Amino acid sequence: MIIGVGIDVAEIERFGAALERTPQLADRLFVGGELTLPSGERRGIASLAARFAAKEALAKALGAPGGLLWSDAEVWVEESGQPRLRVSGTVAARAAELGVRGWHVSLSHDAGVASAVVIAEG
Repeated sequence: MIIGVGIDVAEIERFGAALERTPQLADRLFVGGELTLPSGERRGIASLAARFAAKEALAKALGAPGGLLWSDAEVWVEESGQPRLRVSGTVAARAAELGVRGWHVSLSHDAGVASAVVIAEG
């Protein structure tokens, strides 16, 4: 059963400018593994913007309650390249309240825009 669906978009240039203007913002929005590629290189701005959009979409799928922490949601990628969500803390608590047992996430970026869709399944 679908419990919630969220979608979000982020303008890549604007998101990059925000990270440049406020360097500590990346540490507030992302956990360590989200900032780097498997090779250890820093992830590109388009990829980070898509991950940010996924966190926004996740919040919407949970009904957009206040008090969720960005660091309590992590977008990670399987060896196959498929993105996944890992939740903890405030996000896991809200998901448990709603009966969420699984997540589906899709990320994209093109033409200066990053987007994400999240489905919460119960």
